[in-house]
Amino acid sequence: MTEHKFTPETPVKLDPPKDDPITMEQLIKCDGVQSDKLYIAIKGQVFDVTANQKSYGVGSAYHSLVGRDASRALGKMSLGPEETNPSISWDYSSLTEQELRVMNDWYMFFKNRYNIVGRISKH
Repeated sequence: MTEHKFTPETPVKLDPPKDDPITMEQLIKCDGVQSDKLYIAIKGQVFDVTANQKSYGVGSAYHSLVGRDASRALGKMSLGPEETNPSISWDYSSLTEQELRVMNDWYMFFKNRYNIVGRISKH
């Protein structure tokens, strides 16, 4: 699929992507409860979805993706605890080719709508 497919109807002005290191411990705090930020990572890239409280805020349909690398859940199209648990949510090594395509489609969707504020770092 082409990137054009994921371009929003209403243009979004995005900042240049940042490469700031963000640890998993820092990411998990960006859940709208422990801080006012709402961050979701995909494939190690951290997106700021704070402006979309309706979709990602506390109590919303997709809040279970917030504060973690949601690669696995997005690839599997599952919001269940078995996919969104922060201890495994980042691990997409077992995804099928189809699930990897779905995850990559979600990555392009986010990339065209939300600022990249950093990348997952182990330190």
